[in-house]
Amino acid sequence: FIGQGENAKRKAAKIEIEQIGQTLDLFKLEVGRYPTSQEGLQALISAPAGVNNWNGPYWKKGTLPKDPWGNEYKYASPGQHGAYDIVSLGADGKEGGDAANKDITSWE
Repeated sequence: FIGQGENAKRKAAKIEIEQIGQTLDLFKLEVGRYPTSQEGLQALISAPAGVNNWNGPYWKKGTLPKDPWGNEYKYASPGQHGAYDIVSLGADGKEGGDAANKDITSWE
């Protein structure tokens, strides 16, 4: 049963990463670009300085999501694997790892 709980958390993180990605796509559609790494996911909740056409908040829950283990998602744009990268560091909260500790990413 313990393994099933971790698998459920991994699936939940993957779904939420996909939802964040859809929200980022809406931001890009209206603003013309993805938030920079410096602006981060916070740009989905409050308008970054000097950004025109921001019609948010795009993330409707009012606070940035945390992964199922209570850690912040890592965001980078431009990403190493695409226009942006979103990462949950898994159960251990550290880069890399195997099984429950393996990172969950937007590109896999």
